Amino acid sequence: MKVHYDDAVDALYIELSEETPDGAVELSEGINVDTTSAGRIAGIEILGASARIDLKTILSYSVDVD
Repeated sequence: MKVHYDDAVDALYIELSEETPDGAVELSEGINVDTTSAGRIAGIEILGASARIDLKTILSYSVDVD
């Protein structure tokens, strides 16, 4: 899973697979699920992301190394 944020347009994309999407389903205004021809979910796009979620939470991460 990869998370991409474009602050120029305030859009967040959560990439769930490396498959190329060929369609999208709008769940609600500004929230789209990208799908493949086989019906698998490739990613989730959230427009107006900063008003919908706490970006600090989703864009931060930690790594534990032994």
